[in-house]
Amino acid sequence: MQGCFQHQEVRCCGTSRSSLVGQRLHVAPAAPRQQLKRGIACQVAANVKLPATHTLASQAALQAIKASKTVNRYAQEKKSSIISIGLTIHTCPVEIREKLAVPEAEWPRAIQELCSYPHIEEAAVLSTCNRMEIYVVAVSFHRGVREVEEWMSRASGVPLDELRPYLFLQRDRDATGHLLRVSGGLDSLVMGEGQILAQVKQVHKVGQNCPGFGRHLNGLFKQAVTAGKRVRAETSISSGAVSVSSAAAELAQLKLPSHDFNDAKVCIIGAGKMSRLLVKHLSSKGCSRVTVLNRSMPRAEALAEEFPEVQFDIHLMGDLMKCVEESDVIFAASGSEELLVHKEDLLGLPAASEKELLVHKEDLLGLPAASEKVGSVRRFVDISVPRNIAHNINELDSAIVYNVDDLKEVVAANKEERARAAAEAELLLQEEQLAFEAWRDSLETVPTIKALRGKAETIRAGELDKALNKLGEGLTNKQKKVIEELSKGIVNKLLHGPMTALRCDGADHAAVTATLANMEALERMFDLGSILEAEVAAKVAAASGKR
Repeated sequence: MQGCFQHQEVRCCGTSRSSLVGQRLHVAPAAPRQQLKRGIACQVAANVKLPATHTLASQAALQAIKASKTVNRYAQEKKSSIISIGLTIHTCPVEIREKLAVPEAEWPRAIQELCSYPHIEEAAVLSTCNRMEIYVVAVSFHRGVREVEEWMSRASGVPLDELRPYLFLQRDRDATGHLLRVSGGLDSLVMGEGQILAQVKQVHKVGQNCPGFGRHLNGLFKQAVTAGKRVRAETSISSGAVSVSSAAAELAQLKLPSHDFNDAKVCIIGAGKMSRLLVKHLSSKGCSRVTVLNRSMPRAEALAEEFPEVQFDIHLMGDLMKCVEESDVIFAASGSEELLVHKEDLLGLPAASEKELLVHKEDLLGLPAASEKVGSVRRFVDISVPRNIAHNINELDSAIVYNVDDLKEVVAANKEERARAAAEAELLLQEEQLAFEAWRDSLETVPTIKALRGKAETIRAGELDKALNKLGEGLTNKQKKVIEELSKGIVNKLLHGPMTALRCDGADHAAVTATLANMEALERMFDLGSILEAEVAAKVAAASGKR
């Protein structure tokens, strides 16, 4: 659902006005002939005398409409809405996303600013390189959306008219379901990737120190983390190549004649995040020794400490061509904006072994060929953007270069399997969503419990005062206390049954359904509706006074 809905108020001939109160409908403009017919029908209806019962009903409905004008219609929303609004890589260009991005250090400030708006009770920010999403609990859906849009525009400097075409907007079940799919990796660019789960965990962690990250969002993000873990543990969605680094490692293994990294000397250019993931996936595929080139030693040494099961040979970038000459498979994962290996650098190198080699043409000129174990061909896998390995190395018989675009072969091979896993994941996410909705619904009984106890206490205190007045001044304090305790005991015993019927295990969906039915029955029996409406009205009034 993109942007905000545009509504048009309509009244229909032949429909009672009371049935239209509070409704907003989407309507298409009527054709001229249809409008003429409608006008004639209205004139005829105006000349028809309605029966007395219809007239009385219409008058009663009109009085109700007039009376409702003095009531804030937002007070009629008894349950606060969970709203998700934002933009993702699927629909929004990076030029817009980067303007709205909120660094993790700024999340608490953003939550505080959002919660300062009158109709926003809770807030959370999920901001990554691929998405920027705001989750709020709002006392009014429409006003809450308007306030979030206002904040996003003000914080980013992007006019609302330019921002709205890229926004998605979801409410309650749609919003909670979206977050669960995000955490499960089903909404990621590379389906099943695990980084988003870590990011959702971090939102929950940061929120623990933010007053605006309240009970509902705390429960929602906690459920999302659980859902994300279940999806990855109980399905195969994270198997196969689900990231650039894992795809690069799998491609390299696929191209090796023996499909065994123990037959190849592996070199990684760079020691950053991509390199860390490369080492992780190479290690999982049996690679036990890696040469790492980096501009500084500390970062490379830190990488080696993180993987004690892998033997590292660390060099500075000055040894680049020496390491290329000694390697069969070279991964380029540095942040350099320049070409590091050229065709001329590889001429003269011996042929690579039958192991996988990832080197550029210019880098091989003059270097001896690779070993026979890898087919006397050096293979280069360049996953840097911009690229670090010259593509014309492919003109040499002794070297092959693969870049990010070549990873599609691996991704496509795993696509069908991930699609099956995604279908399984959807079923798991439905279970998790039912669990969260049941827990949230269980919170609905809290105001009813409070209202019932409050009404019972008001009656008890009033009746006690009457009794004590009738008994006169002759009672001792001890006797008065005994009578008061008696009244409290009677009330507590009478309320025990109804209160028990309003409490349940939020994890049991059937029990929650039965409890909500009990809640509605008790509200009717004890006439708690007026009390609850007054509390909501006070809540809205308090919200309006926040600014």
